Amino acid sequence: MEQSDAIRAFEALGQATRLRLFRHLVTVGPEGLAAGDIAALLETRPNTLSSHLSILLQAGMIRAARQGRTIRYSADPAGIRALLSWLLQDCCGGSPETCAPVIAKIACACTESAEQ
Repeated sequence: MEQSDAIRAFEALGQATRLRLFRHLVTVGPEGLAAGDIAALLETRPNTLSSHLSILLQAGMIRAARQGRTIRYSADPAGIRALLSWLLQDCCGGSPETCAPVIAKIACACTESAEQ
């Protein structure tokens, strides 16, 4: 992940509705939610929700999957993993190998959640 990608992710998550939306999608897991369900849950108008979803998609924090006429949104484990790895890449006093097990554990947990 490049710094510009991290900045885009933080900008996407730095807005209250989008952060709430993202955290909820992390909670529901890989099955995600349909856009209509998200709008009802967040009490947000569909056009406003569409903008928020688009920003999170472009930032790589969520993903979309079409199921018939419905689009389901879920947290993107690869995007989460990339952002967390970027944050921790220079940890431990400049010895990233010390933090490698932590990053690997995060990556493993995100991948396992996505595969279930």
